[in-house]
Amino acid sequence: MAEQRGCLSRSWGPTTSPSMPTGNPRSTPEPAPSQDAFVLPKLLTTCPEVKCTSSKLKKGQGAIKALLKYLETAECSPGSAMASVPPKRKRNSRATRQGHHQQQARSLSADRGKPRENLSPTSEAELDKARPCESRMCGKAHPQGKHPEELIREVPMASGPYFYISGSNGAGLVSIYCQSRGWQRIYDNRRQDYALKWCEIKCRETYYHFKEGEQLLYQIPNNSILTSKTGLLSCLREQERVMKKINRSSNPKLLKMEEFFPESFRLDLKEERNAFFEHCKEEEIWICKPSCSNQGRGIFLLKNPSAVTTLQAKLYSSERDLPSKRVPCGAPQTRIVQRYIDQPLLLEGKKFDVRSYLLIACTAPYVLFFAQGYVRLTCSNYDATSDDLTVHLTNQYMQKKNSLYSQLKDETVWGMEHFNSYINEKFGKTNSLPQDWVFTVFTKRMKQIMLQCFLAAKHKLDRKLGYFDLIGCDFLIDENFKVWLLEMNANPALHTNCKVLRDIIPSIIYESLDLVLEIFTKCLKGQSVLPLKTLCHFVLLYNEDAADLGQKQPWKLSTRLCTGRYLRPHTDSTGHIRYSPAKAAGLPPRSSAVPEERVPCCLQRAVGKLS
Repeated sequence: MAEQRGCLSRSWGPTTSPSMPTGNPRSTPEPAPSQDAFVLPKLLTTCPEVKCTSSKLKKGQGAIKALLKYLETAECSPGSAMASVPPKRKRNSRATRQGHHQQQARSLSADRGKPRENLSPTSEAELDKARPCESRMCGKAHPQGKHPEELIREVPMASGPYFYISGSNGAGLVSIYCQSRGWQRIYDNRRQDYALKWCEIKCRETYYHFKEGEQLLYQIPNNSILTSKTGLLSCLREQERVMKKINRSSNPKLLKMEEFFPESFRLDLKEERNAFFEHCKEEEIWICKPSCSNQGRGIFLLKNPSAVTTLQAKLYSSERDLPSKRVPCGAPQTRIVQRYIDQPLLLEGKKFDVRSYLLIACTAPYVLFFAQGYVRLTCSNYDATSDDLTVHLTNQYMQKKNSLYSQLKDETVWGMEHFNSYINEKFGKTNSLPQDWVFTVFTKRMKQIMLQCFLAAKHKLDRKLGYFDLIGCDFLIDENFKVWLLEMNANPALHTNCKVLRDIIPSIIYESLDLVLEIFTKCLKGQSVLPLKTLCHFVLLYNEDAADLGQKQPWKLSTRLCTGRYLRPHTDSTGHIRYSPAKAAGLPPRSSAVPEERVPCCLQRAVGKLS
């Protein structure tokens, strides 16, 4: 459309972009401009019909004649309206779509302070209605493809605080929580006056404009140190080397890496790649994973030496051809290979793993929490020789590909209570397990492994007051009841597509945000983090104030002037109207006077005939 519109304005020289009318839709139309002041961009703006017609015109002299003919027809037509009245908004407006959403928020606000188990679970249908219809791409989350300038005018006429959500993962529940606190949602990613930003996809601009001690931001910028396969592997190896140099007995709580992490090799490093191919000579099963993918994407099994040889040839070929190819993304995707746990513990003949949560509620100082999650099972019985990945991978994304998923959806997720009862009944006596093994021995080992992984990456993570993160940790139990850490996931799935998840996920999100806000407020006031009023289902895993008591804490120097102003209601209710993207970007303000434009003589004569 821009190119077609330019055929009428290209010869005029530079013009100012037309501004959309912002007045009341029922206001009287603006008077017609005089012949000297008339410019086509304003006509296209004030007359939607002309805009639609002009976009279809071709270049040449026929454009003016066709435009004149259309204007004369429209002027004589009794049903036409040449006033500057914007088109009526559809009934399915954002306010209508969020009506039920806000009702849930008021219900949550009324229940605030009650135990989480007293909250009624939110149905999946209700959450789907609450989710915004927006793009998942960063910086483009504008409803119904509207221009950002229009979105700025659609900011709620409340005094804030404001919150911004990008993506759909957990968006409905986060929105319900924020609205229950009286916060207002904004849809312009360029705005910098938000109190909370919850982004599924990380953007450099988001972190560049973040104001430490004033705002809350979901996902630590470099959390891939923990949540990518190569990042976690590198941190654990570095920790292992340090522990070998010093006496491990000085910290007996740290486990050896081989006690909880499967043997792994990085395929992006030539030495490790060659070491793996030399090591893998027997009939063993290995699993190959992309470093930064989730939901089982790009995963495959290496079940025999011939499959390993095929992979070796493929990697050698790609490495040899890489210099001659102009690949815009550089080298192929980084991968690791891990020894596959081919004798896992089974539940009713099916493979399973356990999803638990690590909440980094604050990074300055570090405050960490552990939360129980749920058990994920496959639809089909386990068979180590099967080529069907849905037999080996338990996540919901993969299980949906199984033909039995629609029938067994609710059976693919167990609550921890159900899991504990099953272990007590089926394995308690035969394997000489203590009573409630799941909530005692297993939970203790999960917390120990989580803390050790965090300590391995602690000194590398970015630290600013306001950063927080929720990480999903996946554990597998083998037939000898040994606990293995499979991976740690950034932005874990927060969907509620079955009964068990509807009971678990809302409380995870609500309590996470409760803890983040309480700790953030206490840090601003210089108060001790403990005790915590909002702590319910989570368990404190690490508190740096207590762990490093008496040591230098440099973050306190950078937060002395922080006030958390964006989390407080704004006293000026018209502040959002004065928001300017140009001002936010540091650009000089535009002059209020509209520069006079040169209008072609042919167009002046055309308009003269109309007037």
